[in-house]
Amino acid sequence: MTEQTMFALTRAQRGLAEMARRLAALTFQVIADAGVPGRVNRPLVAALGSTGLLGPVFDETSGALELCVLREALAQECTDAETALAMQGLGGVTIQQAGRPEVADRWVPAIANGEAVAAFALSEPEHGTDAGAIELAATGDPEAGYRLSGVKTWISNAPDADVYVVFARTTPDAGAKGVSAFVVPADSPGLSGEPIELLSGHPIGRLTFDGVQVPSSNLLGEPDHGFRVAMRTLDRFRPSVGAFAVGMAQAALDHAREHAERRHAFGRPIREFQAVSHPLAEMATRTEAARLLVYAAAAAYDAGSPGVTKTSAMAKLFATETAQWVVDSAVQIEGAAGLVAGSPLERLYREVRAPRIYEGTSEIQREIIARELYRT
Repeated sequence: MTEQTMFALTRAQRGLAEMARRLAALTFQVIADAGVPGRVNRPLVAALGSTGLLGPVFDETSGALELCVLREALAQECTDAETALAMQGLGGVTIQQAGRPEVADRWVPAIANGEAVAAFALSEPEHGTDAGAIELAATGDPEAGYRLSGVKTWISNAPDADVYVVFARTTPDAGAKGVSAFVVPADSPGLSGEPIELLSGHPIGRLTFDGVQVPSSNLLGEPDHGFRVAMRTLDRFRPSVGAFAVGMAQAALDHAREHAERRHAFGRPIREFQAVSHPLAEMATRTEAARLLVYAAAAAYDAGSPGVTKTSAMAKLFATETAQWVVDSAVQIEGAAGLVAGSPLERLYREVRAPRIYEGTSEIQREIIARELYRT
C-alpha cells in the first residue's frame, strides 16, 4: 500500500502488509512460477499456511479490514498467492461460520494451515449470476441425509480441492429461500470434475454430482437457509475482492511510473509529456479513491454498520472497474513491452479481467446498489 494512505490503519496492520509484500516478492512468486497454470498449486497454499498469512483470514478477532490489507499487499507482488489465499478463505470461512462443530474441527484447521484446499461451489451453467435459481438438487431431509445431483461450473480450485462448500436446492420452486449449503469432501462417491482453461492461470473447473451422499451433519446452517450462509460470506469478501483489484492497480501504476521515468523520447523522459503525465495522475487518483472506498466498506462491515451490502457492492464495483482501466492505461504507457508474455504488466492484464465477473458481476453489483437505495 502507498505511504500516503493510512486510513487509520494500525501499526500491526501496516506490518502485516509489509510482511505479505516481502513474502510474496521473495518466496511466493518463485513457487507460483513453478506451478502448472490452471491447476491448484499445493506448495503455494502450503507456504501461505506455514508463513502464517492464512491466520488472519480465520482469526475471528481479525476483521474485513485486515483481509483487505492482506489481499492488496499480496496482489501487488504475486496475484497467484493472493488468489490462493482468497479461495482458502472463501470456502474455509463459510465452514467456520456455519458448520457443525465436528465438521468445522475436521476441516478449518487443515484449510487454515494450508494442508487442505477449499472451494466455494455456487455458480451453475445457466445461473452464474442468479444464485437464487440454483438447480443442483439435494433430495432427502435433515434426518436421513441428502443426495446431490447436478452440475456446478466456474468453480475456483475445482477439480483439485479437497473439500467443497456446495449450494443446492432443497425446496423446489422456492427461489433463494429453498437453497441449502453443504460441506462435500472431494473424495465423495459420485463426485467428479474437470478443469476449465481460462485466459489467466487461475485454477477453475466444473463439478458433476451424481447422487452424492451427504450426511445431515454436513449441512451448513439450517435447511433452506443456504442463501443466507452464502451472503454472510460474500458480504465480508466482496470488499476484499476490491482490495485485490486495488493491489493490481497499484502494481500497474508503479510499473508505468517507473517506465515513464526510465524511458526517454525526443531527448527527455516520457513522464514530461502531458500525454503520459496526465494519465499517470488520473491512474493514481482513481486507485486512491478505490482504496479508500474498499477500506471504508471493510471498516463498516467490521463495525456492524447498516447498509454493508450496499457499501460492499460499491467497493467491489468501483475497485474492479478502476483496476481494469488502470492496468490498460499502464500497458498503453509501456507499449509493446507491457505485453511480452510473462512480464509483470502482461500478467496483470490477464488477471485483472476476472474480478469484474466473479462474486457477482459489475452489472449485478449495480443492481444490488440500486435496490439498496430504495430499501427502507
